[in-house]
Amino acid sequence: MEDLLQVGVITQTHGIKGEVKVFPTTDDVRRFKKLKETILDTGKEKITLEIESVKFFKQFVILKFKGIDNINDVEKYRQKNLYVTRANAVRLRRDEYFIADLIDIEVYEENDKLLGVLKNVIETGANDVYEIEMTDGREVLIPAIKECILSVDVEDRKMVVHLLDGLLD
Repeated sequence: MEDLLQVGVITQTHGIKGEVKVFPTTDDVRRFKKLKETILDTGKEKITLEIESVKFFKQFVILKFKGIDNINDVEKYRQKNLYVTRANAVRLRRDEYFIADLIDIEVYEENDKLLGVLKNVIETGANDVYEIEMTDGREVLIPAIKECILSVDVEDRKMVVHLLDGLLD
């Protein structure tokens, strides 16, 4: 399992006092209000940054990091990812999973036949859709609903699914 979970991407600077505009990659954008620190991946190293203030603007989050008070100090972090540790991650409810934990999990049919590997999670308005790369190289999209997803074992990296009629046609 991943130790770090992505919560956003710095898109650009905001103003001249070191604030950044962040595109959130988390379901719960309000989580930033409770977050005390985040981890910035510069591509060369990971830096822990303390969050000084949080504002919301349209679909973005405006973050100010402690000790970064100038646009020039933050400009180099454009297009860089922000992460949190699992300890700082949001609590999941029953039958909820982090996308990072589902990627590359083996997917089995209910008869215990290996169907393939989950390669992507497509977030739609109603429910997520799991993109499965089948063992024969084809691709199948399975809705993440109770009727299709019978069990998920993140620890053992195994998902069991029921294929509704027509999914493989």
